[in-house]
Amino acid sequence: MENLNYDPYLEGFIGGLRPEPILLVSEWADEYRFLSQRASSEPGKWHTKRTPYLKEILDTLSAYDSTEEIVFMAGAQIGKSETGNNWIGYVIDHAPGPMLCVQPTVELAKRYSKQRIDTLIEESERLSAKVKTSRERDSGNTVLSKEFIGGILVMTGANSSAGLRSLPARYLFLDEIDAYPADASGEGDPIDLAKARTRTYSRRKIFMTSTPTISGRSKIEKHYNESDQRKYYVPCPHCEHFQTIEWKNIKWDAESPDKVYLVCEQNGCVIDESSKTQMLENGKWIKANLNSEKAGFFINSLYSPLGWYSWREAVRDWLEAKNSQDKLKTFVNTVLGETWKEKGDAPEWRNLYDKREDYKTNTIPKGVELITAGVDVQKDRLEMHIVGWSPNLEKWTIDYRVIPGDTSDLSVSGPWERLRPMISETWEYEGGLLGIKLTGIDSGYNTQTVYDFCRQFPITKVVATKGFDNLQTTIAQPKAVDVNQSGRKIRRGIKVWSIGSSHIKNEIYGHLRLNKPTESEMINGYPQGYCHFPMFDEEFFRQLTAEQVQVRFHKGYRKYEWIKTYERNEVLDTLVIARACASILGIERMKQPVRPNYVIKKDEKIEKSSETVENFNENSQNSEKKPIGTDYSSGKYEVRRKRSSFWENR
Repeated sequence: MENLNYDPYLEGFIGGLRPEPILLVSEWADEYRFLSQRASSEPGKWHTKRTPYLKEILDTLSAYDSTEEIVFMAGAQIGKSETGNNWIGYVIDHAPGPMLCVQPTVELAKRYSKQRIDTLIEESERLSAKVKTSRERDSGNTVLSKEFIGGILVMTGANSSAGLRSLPARYLFLDEIDAYPADASGEGDPIDLAKARTRTYSRRKIFMTSTPTISGRSKIEKHYNESDQRKYYVPCPHCEHFQTIEWKNIKWDAESPDKVYLVCEQNGCVIDESSKTQMLENGKWIKANLNSEKAGFFINSLYSPLGWYSWREAVRDWLEAKNSQDKLKTFVNTVLGETWKEKGDAPEWRNLYDKREDYKTNTIPKGVELITAGVDVQKDRLEMHIVGWSPNLEKWTIDYRVIPGDTSDLSVSGPWERLRPMISETWEYEGGLLGIKLTGIDSGYNTQTVYDFCRQFPITKVVATKGFDNLQTTIAQPKAVDVNQSGRKIRRGIKVWSIGSSHIKNEIYGHLRLNKPTESEMINGYPQGYCHFPMFDEEFFRQLTAEQVQVRFHKGYRKYEWIKTYERNEVLDTLVIARACASILGIERMKQPVRPNYVIKKDEKIEKSSETVENFNENSQNSEKKPIGTDYSSGKYEVRRKRSSFWENR
């Protein structure tokens, strides 16, 4: 029978006033989230039960939870990125408001928007109905900005202070914070700048995620240590003892590394990885610090669900990484989800002195694939370190030279003219002549003179460099410094390469600590990064180990600074520059040994010029006349470059 009192308009009005059902982020994701084939190895409907450890993290991000700050420190292949994506979808659909998402750089923010956010919206009917496409007029949808009913999502980079000031935000997503720069365009810590945008909201949410990096410098480690420090405990399938899955308890058969298992820390039960699904389903987060209101979650890649990253893969990665400081660091950061502890104390110079090798300076040892040089500029001298490299960063000091003279003098009588032929010097090698591929010159002292000298060479032969302690990479993109009268940068003018001085010193000190392989170990060659030195005197090795890391506090923050422990450190500085030059040439991408493509074929007898230079060879006197270059000005020698090698493509 028809209800004569039914009023569809009144019912619609009342329905509009009726609040949305209360949903947690995990419930929203299970109901409405779909994973795109373009962005996921397991496309289709989202199921939180696939990664049970994410449920509590997701629900803490819900609008109905009172927690303001949530920290997620984790290894790779755990679902960290999808946690943030689920939260963004939840905000757009269920708890709208202004949201700021910060990636390490603006470029990464654009990539994140196109690859992650666009697919997130397209694969969900509820989201695509609330966010107009960029093709629609007045859609409010751009690469870095997505308007939706009741709010807006703005994406930016931690390197953009303007982007961090873009809008007040109730929701703040700080992704991969360990990759953030220490300073955003000269305006301070990007995390502090971003958090300042949330101050006017009493029920704000701040979500920080990252894989950790270096202990003491890691931003995510700092914030996790300030949190309630939750870890995910799982029960032993045999004795039901709750424990965390730690690398120290992963065991394998030495003769068959594929046989991997977990040993229960309580009763020694042998746990097969096939039990992991059951263990994860019955796991629980336990707080270690009950005095913090900040929620912090830590989990490593050993918790990765079956079908993602296995214990067997972890063992294989460990066996491959254990003899390489660089690979081991990556394993600790990305698999164990832990910070890497740098050994900032200088190696003992005496140990390095005792490991000297009996090869002659000014010769090319077997194994060298590339030669670079680093030049340090002092008031009364230039110092040059010539280094040979193999693809795995194994390195040989070929020679070290001190060129006395006033370094502000570019005339024919100054030290720069004596440096010039050294830059083009060659050595006999495998039936030809091998030369320095790239020379880097520090521009921190007598800057304009360095620029003037570098202009006289192709940028593929000589570059100006400048070291930065806060740069956490080997090199950064070069910056143009030549400008015209109107202040515009001159095309093809000189560019200065930024060098991560502290980063490289940490790497070098790690390499200097490597032990020489035993006879039985030599079947695999020297470990990655091993350093070879000729019979130099003590002074060389004292300078090589002349710095160490010291912790200082500045405005309440810990700063790690390299300080001198010996009066001279030019040997270390020049090695840092030579290492940076190897990166400029792309040595990290050189996987297999190749025959060097810059061998100069000899057509006639080579005539060497001689100049007086100081060196550290115990078998030489400082007054010894040494060959320092080959004169190509007469045109007698033809330079032939072999194609087909890695270096030809640079």
